[in-house]
Amino acid sequence: QVQLVESGGGLVQVGGSLRLSCAASGTFFRINDMGWYRQAPGKQRELVARITIGGATNYADFVKGRFAISRDNAKNTMYLQMDSLKPEDTAVYYCNAELNNIWGQGTQVTVSS
Repeated sequence: QVQLVESGGGLVQVGGSLRLSCAASGTFFRINDMGWYRQAPGKQRELVARITIGGATNYADFVKGRFAISRDNAKNTMYLQMDSLKPEDTAVYYCNAELNNIWGQGTQVTVSS
């Protein structure tokens, strides 16, 4: 079964850190550019960061300098290191495989102030 599974979310205080993981079930991971998205209650889903097959990255302005996206193609896994977290980062975070348009189930991140 082709799927993505996110993990690593949780409750953290302002200024804290979390590391999200997105594990792919198959080799489709290696042919896909990948992205992290988030959706807060009452808001549209928005792109947080993306990484190409070759490792090129780009970030939304609201996370630049705080978040870092990476991938390990040998492990079929993508990561999102989130530092200096703010209450406005609270959302469900999803990973996406762009070519195959596959989404994970999401992982909740809550930043308390």
